[in-house]
Amino acid sequence: MIRLFWQAAKVAPVLFAACLFSANSASAQSVPADKEAVNQTLEQINNYQQLNQNNQSQVTNVNQLRDVSPTDWAYEALRSLVDRYGCIAGFPNQTYRGDQALTRYEFAAGLNSCLNQIERLIASNSSSVDQEQLDTINRLQQEFEAELATLGGRVDEIESRTAVLEDSQFSTTTKLKGEAIFSVSDAFGDVADNDGVEDNSDENDLQTTLSNRVRLNFDTSFTGKDRLRARLQAGNITEYDNDATGTNSTRLGYENNNDNNIEIADLHYRFPVGEKANVWVGTEGLDLDDVFNVNNPQLEDSGTGALTRFNRYNPLLFRGVEGAGAGVNLDIIEDKVGVNVAYLTDNASDSSQGEGLFNGSYNAGAQLEFAPFEALQLTATYVRDYQSGSTVDDDGDVVGAVNYGGGTVSGAVVQPFGAGVASKADKFGLGASFNVGEKIALGAFGGYANADSLGAGDDQSGDIWTWGANASLLDLVKEGSVLSIAGGMLPRFTSDDVAEDEDTSYLVEALYKFPLSDNISITPGAYAVFNANHDTTNDTVYVGVVRTTFEF
Repeated sequence: MIRLFWQAAKVAPVLFAACLFSANSASAQSVPADKEAVNQTLEQINNYQQLNQNNQSQVTNVNQLRDVSPTDWAYEALRSLVDRYGCIAGFPNQTYRGDQALTRYEFAAGLNSCLNQIERLIASNSSSVDQEQLDTINRLQQEFEAELATLGGRVDEIESRTAVLEDSQFSTTTKLKGEAIFSVSDAFGDVADNDGVEDNSDENDLQTTLSNRVRLNFDTSFTGKDRLRARLQAGNITEYDNDATGTNSTRLGYENNNDNNIEIADLHYRFPVGEKANVWVGTEGLDLDDVFNVNNPQLEDSGTGALTRFNRYNPLLFRGVEGAGAGVNLDIIEDKVGVNVAYLTDNASDSSQGEGLFNGSYNAGAQLEFAPFEALQLTATYVRDYQSGSTVDDDGDVVGAVNYGGGTVSGAVVQPFGAGVASKADKFGLGASFNVGEKIALGAFGGYANADSLGAGDDQSGDIWTWGANASLLDLVKEGSVLSIAGGMLPRFTSDDVAEDEDTSYLVEALYKFPLSDNISITPGAYAVFNANHDTTNDTVYVGVVRTTFEF
């Protein structure tokens, strides 16, 4: 497997991004016309602003400004204004930090602040200025005329830029968040048998691929506590499914292949009710893993988590009928106990018989969250699943096919009672995540379902089992990096009434997410599927991946 991983890694792209920004500069009429001098002036002011950007204590005595020379006439002038009006702010360490030409601009900035304060005091009739003070102010203004004008021009420039930004901003309520994935991948090994006929002697002829997925999330808040999400998505990510490798167990956790056509992938709204509840309502892309806690924080995200579909979260519970519906998160005891409920269906917009919001396939469930202490989170989940079976629409396409494998396995578990036969199932699951100190994160899940056929005259049933576990080492080599090993038993069907999965399939995955920057991460990894499709006659199938994720 190591050899195969490095074979895939050899073709990984080296991604570089460089951005070159140019700063506009503006000059007041009273500053020198020479461009270099103007730029130097603005740079000096920028340096001053950066030094003075923190909250600063008010200086009420000029003697506190230790770097101001007492022999300078401006020292006495400034002292008289500060002592009388308390109108200048120094730096946090009580110094001006002035040297050479910068001293004039620092001094001018303080003088400008003092003049503004004096104007406010006079306007409010809380103070007056005698002739001696007026003479002092006039002399200071004349001495620092160029510097004050430059400061004024700088302020005008900032105000102008701010006005432009306000006029051209995207929205006052909506934030745009984006993610782009570049994926290099290849699969190795013989094509797995998925129809019960031993025809898997030929090695697959798949080639190394480079593909992508792009998401744009428009997150809108109307109250500051709610969120309306509209997601646009496009991609051509390779699908390692039945048609490619002979098994759905090799599918990637971030796959999306719509030939890079833009589509609406998510459209749902979350809003608070009181202090304890959050309500979800969605018409597209609302999934159980949105409303429920999948309890797998290191691996659940499709862009930066597990490479495989199986290891992101429990496929028996959280993959199934979904898309539109509603849910509620209820906080019983803050940070300790919570309850989540949801009802989801996949054809809510279809008004035909046997479909719609309440007459079609659905998932309805509840989840209990329990955190006895901060490092440990536990979940217990129940889901009632009804799948109406496959039908043929007016275009001749098969829709609504039963699938209890969550798209993570091929075999009897997918349609346990035959193609097109409606089924129901009661699903139960447990999940746990545990942080060992600050560097190690552990996770595990287990799922069981009792499924029954709803076909005419049928009285067939069976059981479905699955489990998974993972361990992650955090901040290895660099802060933000994650080295993970994950795996488990893919959903398996057993029954005394109908054909069952005779053997047991296992999947093992290793990956290392390495952040190149705050916005770019690269994740090389590899995984193997043993006894694909719960058939020991199938050879092990391997996949090597290098995923690069851009977040912006």
